[in-house]
Amino acid sequence: MPESEGEAPERAEGWSDEPRGSAEEGTADATAPASTSTSGAPEAARRRAERRAERITAGATELEQRLADLLRGGLAGVEQAGYGLWEETAARMVDAQAPGLASRVRELGAIPSSGPGWPVRLLEECALLHLLDQGWLRRARLPDDLAATVRSRVGLQASADGPPVRDRWLVLAQYDTADARLTTRRVWLYGAESDRTALLLSYGAAGRAPELALPVGLALDAEVSAYPGAGRRRAALGRRFAPPGPARIRPSGGTTSEATVRYGDALRDDPWLDSVPVTLERVVPVPDGDGWQLADADGDTALPLTRSTGSQPGLWRLVALSGGAPVTVFGECGHRGFTPLTAWPTGPGQAVPLC
Repeated sequence: MPESEGEAPERAEGWSDEPRGSAEEGTADATAPASTSTSGAPEAARRRAERRAERITAGATELEQRLADLLRGGLAGVEQAGYGLWEETAARMVDAQAPGLASRVRELGAIPSSGPGWPVRLLEECALLHLLDQGWLRRARLPDDLAATVRSRVGLQASADGPPVRDRWLVLAQYDTADARLTTRRVWLYGAESDRTALLLSYGAAGRAPELALPVGLALDAEVSAYPGAGRRRAALGRRFAPPGPARIRPSGGTTSEATVRYGDALRDDPWLDSVPVTLERVVPVPDGDGWQLADADGDTALPLTRSTGSQPGLWRLVALSGGAPVTVFGECGHRGFTPLTAWPTGPGQAVPLC
């Protein structure tokens, strides 16, 4: 599955250097004081925040120089240099308290061994990393939402500051990603009245499942509050008024061409965004060479499925559910394609988890 939203909370920093995320991350202003209940006096908290901002600035400046040296020397020797070059640079970003930058640097290290065309992919990722560096160094000049997104991308956090929104929230999808240090659970919700999609993130130490678990296809009467940042999709689950129960709710959807437009629009606000949540209506899974795609039943457009989807059992559940007929599919749409997470038959029927 494609990478998605979520910087690890501070309590998890001992487990991970924080995974790469996307637009719905929690964010924090490095110059803002932390809560006095956990960080002591406001003045001391402000000084700590300023010191961290200075360290991140020093790290971003150093990373800019390393990227310039890399491009000046050319990419011919990158493949022979091995992963150690990138790991050392990532460690420097961890020292600078910028785990988001460290995560992206580590991803650069895997690209030279990723197969044909790797120099192009490496240049693309270097460009995005350079853009993030510059965003941090010039954050005071950015619009508030974009500045919040930049702070999130380098690895800072904030509290959910949006007003609580009470709704009947349909559990669209739930899945885990894990590395050697941390398990991240992503839960997508859809508000029946607000017509809003929200993302909940929870974490567990390596080998331990996160505590939050919501059954796909059920709905719960609850409040959620948005985190700052572009799109404001990441949210915190607040007061619950009833346990999850059966529901006939389905998310509103669109065509495959509308999905690509939505992703393109989102990139204007967050250039580092890997994917956006999308519901496709009346699509049919069909083979496409070595892969698969979702084709509009009433049009002539289609979305390719991500390559990783082909190795997942969820693909065959989707194909069986469709049987050649149109279905409704919720998933994540990004530059790698579409990752299906949940599907519904065109007529009455329950949600079918695909992950």
